[in-house]
Order: sequence, then C-alpha cells, then structure tokens
Amino acid sequence: MIVGLCRIQLHLPGNGSLKEKRGRLKPLLNGLRKEFNLAAAEVDDNDLWQSAVIAIVTVANDAAYTHALLERAVHWIETTRPDLQVVDWEIELV
Repeated sequence: MIVGLCRIQLHLPGNGSLKEKRGRLKPLLNGLRKEFNLAAAEVDDNDLWQSAVIAIVTVANDAAYTHALLERAVHWIETTRPDLQVVDWEIELV
C-alpha cells in the first residue's frame, strides 16, 4: 500500500478577507475531490488572507501511479485556476 501526500503552497492575490479566501478555496478543494478522487483540505496558513497551504492525499498500490496522479492534480490547479498561484509543492510517498 502506498500513501501519497502532496502539500501545495498557494498565493491568493487580491484577497481581502478570510471569508473571501474560503470562498476561493472551497471550489478548488471540491474540484480536486471530484476530478481526481483525492482527499483535500487546507492544512496551514489558516489565518492569512492571501496565503494558503492545502494537502491532497491518495492511497494506491503503485508508487509511480500515485506520484503521477498527484503531479496531474497540481498541474490541474495551475491550468484551471489562474486566479490562484502555486508557489511551491512537494510530494511524499509513504
């Protein structure tokens, strides 16, 4: 069993409140769940208006598949959400 975790640091330019931040993150997290069948949540920078750290997680039996799936999810964010900037991301397989 392989557990894949991807931690993604995001910049939300033009954000003026935590309510606006939640309004932008919620559709992103739901989209990741629907598109890739991943668990997704905000895990850090909860009190910062223009910054967010999210984590996406999956479980599979193939390390290469797991890594590729998480990479595709990051590229999906970059492509489909031009209002968000992916600052950094890292994948860990356990």
